[in-house]
Amino acid sequence: MPSTASPVQGSAIHVEGLTKSYKKLEVLSGVDFDVARGSIFALLGSNGAGKTTVVNILSTLLHADAGTASVNGFDVGTKGADVRQSISLTGQFAAVDEILSGRENLVLVAKLRHLKNPEKIADDLLERFNLTDAALRKVSTYSGGMRRRLDIAMSLIGNPPIIFLDEPTTGLDPQGRIEVWKAVQELADHGTTVLLTTQYLNEAEELADRIAILHKGRILVNGTLTELKQLLPAAKVEYVEKQPTLEDVFFALVGTDK
Repeated sequence: MPSTASPVQGSAIHVEGLTKSYKKLEVLSGVDFDVARGSIFALLGSNGAGKTTVVNILSTLLHADAGTASVNGFDVGTKGADVRQSISLTGQFAAVDEILSGRENLVLVAKLRHLKNPEKIADDLLERFNLTDAALRKVSTYSGGMRRRLDIAMSLIGNPPIIFLDEPTTGLDPQGRIEVWKAVQELADHGTTVLLTTQYLNEAEELADRIAILHKGRILVNGTLTELKQLLPAAKVEYVEKQPTLEDVFFALVGTDK
């Protein structure tokens, strides 16, 4: 069975024994995983599984009750400023200014971060995320997928080595989700480490190098898609072997109850 805890030398993110409770409600119950540099790691789980709590701890927005976690080699409990310099966080809803154009949003963030040549930074990101044609339009005219791509582009200003995407396709139509998938793959292609939380099975299946299934605050399994599929036997239909899908694996592990 794929391991749920195996520290990797030089990993971008290392989590070991992470616990978190709100009064009597235990949200995380000893979470362990590692994320390799330059990879896409999907934390897959239903609503309430604890995915956002993990991201909030790793991004220093929340303190764990116990356990250790490091991001880019920095302990999240004692080196919070260094962690925040190393990451960018994109939440479930696009944090863009709808009154401004796409280009103005990017230029503004670059100026707020006191970077040189903010206009060039904006233009490069617009081209990278296929938004050049819409650069001068107000964001209020953008589709959901375009807003999310702009949001991800904004999060890359300053070139953080690690980005957290917390359910980035929530509320998007199928076309918008595909647009965001392409943007996420673009991040990894450029060497950015991506920790992606999602409740969509096909999203994890499409994007992730490794997938961890989080259920009721625990990592049930952690491995590549191939490794996870090997947890279930192949089904034979009319003498043709049918490989299990990620959906089969997920529901076999967590059941159908919430």
